[in-house]
Amino acid sequence: MFNHTRSILRAFAVIGVTGAFLAVGGAAQAKPAKDAAASGLSAAAISLIPEAIRPPAGSRPVGAWLVASGTQTYTCVVAAGATTGAFTGGSVPEAQLIGTAGKIHHFGGPSWQSVKDGSLVTAVREAGVPREGTIQELLLKVDKRTGKGILSKSDYINRLYTSGGVAPTGSCTAGQTATVNYGALYVFWDAPNV
Repeated sequence: MFNHTRSILRAFAVIGVTGAFLAVGGAAQAKPAKDAAASGLSAAAISLIPEAIRPPAGSRPVGAWLVASGTQTYTCVVAAGATTGAFTGGSVPEAQLIGTAGKIHHFGGPSWQSVKDGSLVTAVREAGVPREGTIQELLLKVDKRTGKGILSKSDYINRLYTSGGVAPTGSCTAGQTATVNYGALYVFWDAPNV
């Protein structure tokens, strides 16, 4: 987790702590910006997001949340006729996030629910980029919203600065599960014309 925290601190150093929180929702929530520049999201901040997973042009930050504690749980996949398998399938997240607008519970779906106002979103993967030794960074598109609140304004979600969470290697038996700790920064975006 130390390297994960150091990566986030480096990112904040590039754009400044004040700029980072303005960029990812601190002051931008109180006064929605007309564009990224107006919300304090500098070109340097946008450049920290790999191009393949950037939200659509003109997207505005809703908020950012850091994984305070989180796991990815994998289930063993056994091919037909085989006696052992591998943890090659998808994972199910279980995480508590803290950030600019309170706490969020992240769980299977994938789903995110604000502890403060109950708003809930689910999302589907749009794109991913690999990071050596950790789970991918992602761009997800929100496909369902429930309730009114901070998350109901979100159209896209980035999972950035990932650490850990990689599926175990080696053989396993059908139905066996493995839980792996992970860290990440989630940034939620309000996109134009979505």
